[in-house]
Amino acid sequence: MYGALSMQGKVAIITGGAGGIGQATAELIIGRGGKAVIADINLESATSVAARFGDAALAVELDLLEEDSIRAMIAKVMGHFGRIDVLHNNAAATGADVVSADGAVGDMPTWVWDRLFSVNCRGTMIATREALPHLIEAKGSIVNTVSGLGLQGHIRSAAYGATKAAIIQLTRSIATAYGRQGVRCNAVAPGLVLTETVARDFPTKWRKLVEDETLRDRAGAPEDIAEAVAFLASDAARNITGQTLASDGGVSVHIPGFAAYTAAFAELAAG
Repeated sequence: MYGALSMQGKVAIITGGAGGIGQATAELIIGRGGKAVIADINLESATSVAARFGDAALAVELDLLEEDSIRAMIAKVMGHFGRIDVLHNNAAATGADVVSADGAVGDMPTWVWDRLFSVNCRGTMIATREALPHLIEAKGSIVNTVSGLGLQGHIRSAAYGATKAAIIQLTRSIATAYGRQGVRCNAVAPGLVLTETVARDFPTKWRKLVEDETLRDRAGAPEDIAEAVAFLASDAARNITGQTLASDGGVSVHIPGFAAYTAAFAELAAG
């Protein structure tokens, strides 16, 4: 039905799969015939999501700070499904305590830097390392969720942005090292995504600043990012590897001051 976009027979691990982008990706992959592993630090939420899809989904507890937890997750997936075709490294440290303390470098608490690099970078590396033998066997695909903050500077979120830039480079390294063994590795860089949490908690003032720079009529939705992830994971992207696809509504492509220029030219045209 979906041609090269089909996920029929493929098993995809989705870290941070219990909500937001991860949940939307799981739903899309299952909808296209695949199986999804909902791997999340919140097992209760993961189990709730997986229960909606019956035998097509498996909930697994995953703590990216714990190497044994990552190994146990891979072992459980192999024991249950017997293969791994896709690894979507999507989970990140996004707790309110970390986000609120992640400012500019001059004010950076060391624990924030260490936490973000431990979860985002170290966790992504270990999950990839442990899945690689199975991905090589399956000629599989890795898709990393990064961020526009890994491509552009910001006055805040210095640690988060640095981790995402590091994962972009890790993406290239993995693609280069394992491409001849049949494994592709790409990244998706979202802009502002209106997950339930963001829609509820992100201040309207700051949200408007981002939306004013978007070349669409709205900010992104989790389903928008899921479509990009599923594409890169599918055979439709079989000749694409080592790339970072920005799915940000065009925020990263235009000149600085886009919103101000738009308003100024509109004012000129009106007057």
